Amino acid sequence: MSERLCASALGTLPSSIAVPAYDRNEQRVGIVHFGIGAFHRAHQAWYTDAAMNAGERDWAILGVSMRSPGVAAQLNPQDGLYTLVECSAQGRSARVIGSVHEVLVAGVARARLAMALTAPQTRIVSFTVTEKGYCRKADGSLDFDAAARGFYPILSDALRERQATGCGGLTLLSCDNLADNGRQLARLMREWLAREAPDLVEWFETECTCPSTMVDRIVPATTSADRAEVAQLLGCLDEGAVMTEPFSQWVIEDRFARGRPAWEKFGAQLVADVAPYETAKLRMLNGAHSALAYLGLQRGHTYVHEAMGDGAIRPLIEGIMRDEAAPTVAAAPGQDLDAYADALLARFDNPALNHKLIQIAMDGSQKIPQRWLETLEAQRLEQRECPGLLAAISAWIAHLRGANGLVDDPLADSLCAVAQHGSDAEVAAKLFTGDGLLAGFWNPRGEALARALAT
Repeated sequence: MSERLCASALGTLPSSIAVPAYDRNEQRVGIVHFGIGAFHRAHQAWYTDAAMNAGERDWAILGVSMRSPGVAAQLNPQDGLYTLVECSAQGRSARVIGSVHEVLVAGVARARLAMALTAPQTRIVSFTVTEKGYCRKADGSLDFDAAARGFYPILSDALRERQATGCGGLTLLSCDNLADNGRQLARLMREWLAREAPDLVEWFETECTCPSTMVDRIVPATTSADRAEVAQLLGCLDEGAVMTEPFSQWVIEDRFARGRPAWEKFGAQLVADVAPYETAKLRMLNGAHSALAYLGLQRGHTYVHEAMGDGAIRPLIEGIMRDEAAPTVAAAPGQDLDAYADALLARFDNPALNHKLIQIAMDGSQKIPQRWLETLEAQRLEQRECPGLLAAISAWIAHLRGANGLVDDPLADSLCAVAQHGSDAEVAAKLFTGDGLLAGFWNPRGEALARALAT
């Protein structure tokens, strides 16, 4: 089978495959998205496709990869089209998503990217660049050397041109798992501008907005077996296929500079304050997910659902959700945290999603502070113990010692060097107190963590 999915192949697909109901050639780009990986294609691009299917105009997405040509090689030969497959114990359903116009690699298409960012019809710039893509130091401030290789200079150049031409500001929409992600992005962008383009700071604060968001959908890495299955469904190859779960959640602070698609018609929640939803997700879902990764790998498991079936692990994960994280969340009216925990456990149990634990274990240094440490600190102040999270931290330290092979983390060399010497409590003290690598997130309370691990 050699034919690739593309615009001309849509009419040949089986009738069971849903396809875009809109004329893609009539849709102008309204969103530029940095970090067009599988999660964005299963989440924000899916919501946008649904909005355009319902008649919304000129919200097509231009995807941007900072350096890797991988996604561009997958999608551009397919006219930006790809298949989204929802997987559950009840079966699979597939639809072709048409909201992505094209994918640019910033390093080789800087001029075209600049044109898109400064076009009047571009109104939103969104991000799924992972925690490390924001280029923060351990104390949360901007790492200017790293930022110079990221999206910051590209955006500041575009903002200067937009100011000069009078075409209006942008909504910068972070869709990454950072606490208070919109305000963090705004603060970091201001730090960059204050040093590199100080004359833009006032215009940025007046004309641009950075809403906070909470995003949720489990999206495992697509395998060759997944692509083979999709090829059988379509009758043609799809190198950009994405597998996901039926569940999706998107909570958005309704604060846009120049409009937005009607995402709320398709399940997104537009709210005044994202914080309660974000805190629940970071501490209950993401915190449990990271714990499951390190605890599961420690006991020899490969996938999430396998680890959830382990009687030694499941009670710890449920305890992290219900007993350790949930009591630290100030829920919004109508936000049922017990029902949320029920839904999370059911999603983790999904046997149709082969979500690899090692994928979740990546970049632990960037995730652990907001996923675990804030819960630990809130419970410490109430003089309550967190046995699940302490077990997870010990499993993470074992991971740093090489128990699961090479460690994929931007601080891997330094973290692994520290982890080689001393007990878990001594390693925690070195990492989280004094001048430790992660002390900026939890110093000086890392001493309490070390004491807890010691007992």
